[in-house]
Amino acid sequence: MTPPADDETGLGLLLSTQLWKRRLALWGGAVLVALAAILFARAADLAFSLFRKVLQRSPGWTLILTPATFAVVAWCTRHGLEATRGSGIPQVIAGLEMPPALRQKHLSLKVAVAKLVLTVIGMLGGASIGREGPTVHVGAGLMQAFGRWLGFSSEQQVQRFLLAGGAAGLAAAFNTPLAGVVFAIEELSGTYEHRFSGTLLTAVIVGGVVSLALLGNYTYFGTVHAQLSLSSAWLAVPLCGILCGLAGGLFSRLILVVTADSPPWLARLRQTHPVMLATVCGVLLAGLGLGFGDGAFGTGYEQARGLVQGQALVGHEFGVVKFIANLVSYAAAIPGGLFSPALAVGAGFGYNLSALLPHVPVPSLVLLGMCGYLAGVTQAPLTSAVIAMEMTDNQDMLLPILTTVLLARTASALICRQPLYKALAQRLLTAPPQRDGRP
Repeated sequence: MTPPADDETGLGLLLSTQLWKRRLALWGGAVLVALAAILFARAADLAFSLFRKVLQRSPGWTLILTPATFAVVAWCTRHGLEATRGSGIPQVIAGLEMPPALRQKHLSLKVAVAKLVLTVIGMLGGASIGREGPTVHVGAGLMQAFGRWLGFSSEQQVQRFLLAGGAAGLAAAFNTPLAGVVFAIEELSGTYEHRFSGTLLTAVIVGGVVSLALLGNYTYFGTVHAQLSLSSAWLAVPLCGILCGLAGGLFSRLILVVTADSPPWLARLRQTHPVMLATVCGVLLAGLGLGFGDGAFGTGYEQARGLVQGQALVGHEFGVVKFIANLVSYAAAIPGGLFSPALAVGAGFGYNLSALLPHVPVPSLVLLGMCGYLAGVTQAPLTSAVIAMEMTDNQDMLLPILTTVLLARTASALICRQPLYKALAQRLLTAPPQRDGRP
């Protein structure tokens, strides 16, 4: 007779010492992940505030600070820390399928710590990157190390800890527990058919609760009182969904191009002269910031928050400028995520559409633009919708948001057939051992 699966119910399983040990390990690990996420957030905010002080004192200094920081981080990733490059989410997705030796190369505790430190250094240089993807990477690496330390080393157990750590990291990073759960199901585990059990669900919730207890019941962009009448929605929703989805698909396609083996000259430059490439990208980003405003630097949080609150701090060029800034920063092959910068780009594009739809409230268009563009980049519509609603504490826009992200997902697939994170994860799984390509 086949023995019961780990997550089946019954009195024997309820009283199982081994199962309770695993549950306590997952929940304890989730607490550690949440604490690491909070530390990460504090350090990243401090680093970028220092950059802002330099920028305010003398903007010209960014032409030195930004390229120099990019070069230092790229040099570090070149010398034994290649696995820290990029978002970190592809490493976690691929790690669920990797053999143990290769998985350890991408998700070790050393990589997790280095990811945190190097991302913070990137923020210090004004890189247009986010910390949410790296927090997923850090959370998965930390949780895996914690599980192995407690003796959970079988293949199935390692996968559970990776999945729970990554999802708890996102939940704590945005203070959005529900988004962490949906993200784990839709993005991390959906393709690879891992079971998302009640134990893993509670581990993600623990991560969100710890963040809530230490940081308070806040919403990332504040409470947004956006509404959309039926008469306005019929045009605003398809415009935001299709146009922002196409823009997100274009961004993903460009990311896959600049990180691929073609064109050959770019691939050769990335592999043989990564520090020089990063320096050039730093110069380009500094030029964008000097030419179009400081919204090119950092996550774009303040600018996006202003737009979604109906208090624009930027002009209509912001969305395009941030789009280019994100692309340049990612092409530099340094650690950094896409979630927050993508939300900023979407906010800018939604603000642009307000010129075409003057009868629609601007915050409503901005909110739809944010979730539409994020869904276009990630092709994870449910995660995008839940993140947008939890970060703005807005339930009134539920149906318009869901429709927008579904349209955006479809539009994005017309330009980028495979979801970005899964395409990058597939490269990691098929790359030859000696390759020094960027995840």
